[in-house]
Amino acid sequence: MTQDILSDRDLNVIFREAHSFTGWQDMPVSEITIRAMYDLLRLGPTSLNCSPARFVIVKSKDAKKKLAHCVKAAGKELVTAAPFSVIVGLDANFYEKQDDLFAHYPSAKRLFAENKALAQEEAFRSSSIQGGYLIIAARALGLDCCLIPQIDQDKVNEAYFKDTSCRVNFICSMGYGDAAGMTAHDYRLSFDEACEIV
Repeated sequence: MTQDILSDRDLNVIFREAHSFTGWQDMPVSEITIRAMYDLLRLGPTSLNCSPARFVIVKSKDAKKKLAHCVKAAGKELVTAAPFSVIVGLDANFYEKQDDLFAHYPSAKRLFAENKALAQEEAFRSSSIQGGYLIIAARALGLDCCLIPQIDQDKVNEAYFKDTSCRVNFICSMGYGDAAGMTAHDYRLSFDEACEIV
């Protein structure tokens, strides 16, 4: 059976013509779009379907100001100007939901619960992967993205995840990008520079 593949136009939207935006059009993003973004990203694979990522959608004016206090330098303006930002967090105790998420392998919960180092490693790896799905889902729905540099992880954790088993992985601002002043893509490593077929 042949699999359908995305069109060139689709690939352009998600990868080839997508940019990191620092300017935004004055267009609100609906809650319907934000929920649709999550409904897409949650279907991407993670190890044993562990799904450790937790997402805080920072959309209101007050919430943006609060988040701006948790990032450094130019990141402050990026957060306050964007229609919304997503704090991509990870739940260190993600395995508590493992029985529901991976029901056909009853030992999965115990595997992580009894090996905290493995759980910590998997929480970071799979939440990072889910953060990548977030960006792809956002672009597929017509949104643009900007990763926020220089976040103060301690401040984010204190402000958003205090007294929980969650902590921040990274932050991504989103909206409908303003292409004014946009430059060409920076250089990317070629296949031969980054890949090896063995």
